Amino acid sequence: MRKLKLTIEGMHCASCAGNIERSLKKVIGVKEATVSLMLKKGNVEAEDNVSVEDLQKAVVRAGYKVSKIE
Repeated sequence: MRKLKLTIEGMHCASCAGNIERSLKKVIGVKEATVSLMLKKGNVEAEDNVSVEDLQKAVVRAGYKVSKIE
């Protein structure tokens, strides 16, 4: 299990954060995802086999952009 922090661009409201959370949670292997509109960050707890690319695709699918992953 690993924890990642994503910096997300393009959010304007709480609904945006909710859409990103739902999209991240659909990725197989993601156990928890929380997104903060105020911090413009997302925290993801996922299994080791989940790739960074899969997480980025989930954010893009929701209509936003990942600028940084830690």
